[in-house]
Amino acid sequence: MRSVSSADWPALVDEVNTYGCALTHQILTAKECQSISALYDDVSRFRSTVDMARHRFGSGQYRYFDSPFPSLVARLREAFYPHLLPIARDWAAKLGKPAPWPDTVDEWLEMCHRAGQTKPTPILLRYREGDWNALHRDLYGDLVFPLQVVIGLDVPGVDHSGGEFLLVEQRPRAQSRGMATLLPQGHGLIFTTRERPVRSARGWSASPVRHGVSVIRSGIRHTLGLVFHDAA
Repeated sequence: MRSVSSADWPALVDEVNTYGCALTHQILTAKECQSISALYDDVSRFRSTVDMARHRFGSGQYRYFDSPFPSLVARLREAFYPHLLPIARDWAAKLGKPAPWPDTVDEWLEMCHRAGQTKPTPILLRYREGDWNALHRDLYGDLVFPLQVVIGLDVPGVDHSGGEFLLVEQRPRAQSRGMATLLPQGHGLIFTTRERPVRSARGWSASPVRHGVSVIRSGIRHTLGLVFHDAA
């Protein structure tokens, strides 16, 4: 795993504040990506499997890791949290909302657990040809961290075509704005979980954001999702 701290965080923060998402440098090597995606067939690693078509979430499948997580997954969540925390606190201040997030991810998860949100949320997703993910928000309880990360595990144009990550933002008193990002292997995309502050004539307003995945046109697409709050 390459250092998360070595990323150009001022530039990433600026992009997240401007667009609601930002693509990092390559964090995982090809070998590390393959080692994570290979875990998908080891059902013992996961607490649950979700068939998306059954729940009308789209088409495809994903699995929630069970504790203890694979070392690489745990290290990634711990590495990202302190860099995302200042953004979270800044957004809360702009929107005049509480900022309950402590300095470490372990302290934050303990808060989630005391509130009854005890189920782990790191996700491994597998989409095949024709699969897609409906626009949604990952809110698993009252305690929510406002940013999350998805990491591409395959090579676009080689392992799959299509499958762009979609972000749709409802701008205050305006039509929605959409963004599409193709995830390079090993790169992380930081994005908004629920809403983000945008400047308006009246100051700062909360702009609701949803995310999804476009149709996989061919091949198989794996991604690792890092959510920073646990589920009820």
